[in-house]
Amino acid sequence: MKITILNGDNKSNGNFTGYISELSKILATENTIEVFDLNKMNLKFCTGCWSCWWKTPGECAMKDDAGIIFRSVINSDLLIFASPLTAGFTSSELKKITDRLIVLIHPYIEVRNDEFHHKKRYDKYPEIAVIVEKNSDTDDEDLEIISDIYKRLAINFHSSLKFFKTTDDDGVKEISLAITSTKTQKTQKV
Repeated sequence: MKITILNGDNKSNGNFTGYISELSKILATENTIEVFDLNKMNLKFCTGCWSCWWKTPGECAMKDDAGIIFRSVINSDLLIFASPLTAGFTSSELKKITDRLIVLIHPYIEVRNDEFHHKKRYDKYPEIAVIVEKNSDTDDEDLEIISDIYKRLAINFHSSLKFFKTTDDDGVKEISLAITSTKTQKTQKV
């Protein structure tokens, strides 16, 4: 299984990055892992120019490092959004690339489950997972809002949110088991 991890830690050597590094090592024994430390990359904010939909379909007009992330994401089986929480939400680094993933879907709309959603640009999209590190002021409402946002992203991304975990509640081994069980369930369905 190919797993892409988008690490939104804004500290180069923070505890969260250590957590993601340890998780990556465990997962790499049976999977192909690609970790993007977003704070070390040249990533610009989406300007809403819609060039990725109309002028250069599937390709962002911004000339930065996002293209390698887009290719990794669309060729993955599992996409993990990972971030410590700040002011009740994921980091600006993770939010920045999350917004830019719009390049991977069509501008055209279809009705699915009585809702309007973008059509697929590609045949296959990865399943989605979220790992967050709580801040001292994180409450259950913050976690519910973040989980809901990524559930909605998964729907528009023609995927599903496989799990939403916190580092406080789930150690590296528990999360690697959740990923392994996801892999096993997926294999059993085929």
